[in-house]
Amino acid sequence: MTHEMVSTLRPLLAAEASAEGLASGTEPCDLEQAVWLRLLERLDSDGPPADPQGWLRRAVRSEVRRTRRTARYERPYVREPADESGPDPEQQVMTADSRRALHDAVRRLPGRCPGLMAALLSPKDLTYREIAGELGISQGSLGPERSRCLGCLRRLLSPVVAAHAPRG
Repeated sequence: MTHEMVSTLRPLLAAEASAEGLASGTEPCDLEQAVWLRLLERLDSDGPPADPQGWLRRAVRSEVRRTRRTARYERPYVREPADESGPDPEQQVMTADSRRALHDAVRRLPGRCPGLMAALLSPKDLTYREIAGELGISQGSLGPERSRCLGCLRRLLSPVVAAHAPRG
């Protein structure tokens, strides 16, 4: 491709790309770039076109048809592929590790505490009345028992929590 060919085709390509691009919803500069690339590929394989202006017009229209076909099959994502609204994998692992440590500590609690804490941590979201009925204790003693169990749980978890706390 010679400098003379580029300088004579540039205004025509800009005008054609602008007209066709705006009519089809394609960016004119993207269209220009695609046609320049197509011309370079043609020069490598077949040499320069016999009628450069006619070839250029056909190439612009061909690129517009190609982009329309492509746009017809492309669908936007419902959400971004790298959606960062949820926790990242590292955070998920850390949360799972914390839950595992909590449930391990609950199993090591003395007396009725493991059953009570398991009921309080249950995904069923049980009420005090349901927990009291399940454990066979009065609903009034559930609060004080819960406080004692939480105190024991704090003592069990304090070395684990202190070991994972960031320093500095």
